[in-house]
Formats: sequence, structure tokens, C-alpha cells
Amino acid sequence: MPPTLADRVRHILEAIRQIQAALSGVEYTQFEGDLLLRLAVERLLEIVSEASKYIPADIKAAEPDVPWRKVTDFDNRLRHAYHTIDAAIVWQIANEDLEPLKRLAEKIVRDAGEQP
Repeated sequence: MPPTLADRVRHILEAIRQIQAALSGVEYTQFEGDLLLRLAVERLLEIVSEASKYIPADIKAAEPDVPWRKVTDFDNRLRHAYHTIDAAIVWQIANEDLEPLKRLAEKIVRDAGEQP
């Protein structure tokens, strides 16, 4: 059975939490020099991006703080232009752009009566 919207929102939330845990206490220079860490964060961002494609348009429209287009565009870049991925862009997305999406995911989970 394919994942439900609730499943996908939980996937987003878990991937963001894993990114935040992986980068906790890490400086950019450490991140830039650690290929496995960068690849792990890229994969988690790919999960976030893919799952976010299934969030209904009305929910997206009500959440303008989430950079929806940027999330989708980055997924395409990870898949098709993987050779051009810049560590600084991954770092910036992971550290600055995920918080509004995390808040939305937590709200959706809470509104469904679950623990975020």
C-alpha cells in the first residue's frame, strides 16, 4: 500500500530531525570535508523533497513561509545534476530552510491527534 499523507508528513518530520541531529555541533568546515555526512544529509533532503510533493496544494498555499519551489527544485538537482551539488547550498538548506517545513509537519501531526 502506498504511503498516506500522514505517512509522508511523518517521513518529512523524521528526515528533518535526523538532519538536525546529524548536524548538531558540526561546523561548516567539518560538514564540507565529510563526504559521508554530506551524502547522508543530501539523501535525507531528497526524502523531504519527495514526500513534500504529496502535500495538497491548499495546504502549501496556506504555508507561504515554506520554500516549496526550492524544495522541489533541489530534489530535481539532487537526482539529475548530482555532480553539481555544492556543500554550501546543502548546508544552507539544512540549517536555514527546513524549520518552517518542520513546524508545518508537526502541526499536521498534532492536528491528526498524534504526538509529533
